Amino acid sequence: KYHAVAEEGVRLRDIAEVIGKGLKVPVVSISREEAPAHFGWLAMFVGRDAPASSALTQKRLGWHPTGPGLIADLEQMNYFAS
Repeated sequence: KYHAVAEEGVRLRDIAEVIGKGLKVPVVSISREEAPAHFGWLAMFVGRDAPASSALTQKRLGWHPTGPGLIADLEQMNYFAS
């Protein structure tokens, strides 16, 4: 499987905090039991620790990620303009 990721182990919490800041909404933790009601079908993925690696992609394709990481990209881009 090829994965076009520049970094491994970006926590969902960190992604949520950047998005929450951009949208000016609070970010709160919820329990595993509350996740299905909040996330619906996505809950089965949200609760998993499943980091993706691009090591195989880089090796086989000679590809190397460039540009900002996910968190920096979310912070720098104007995704949240109203």
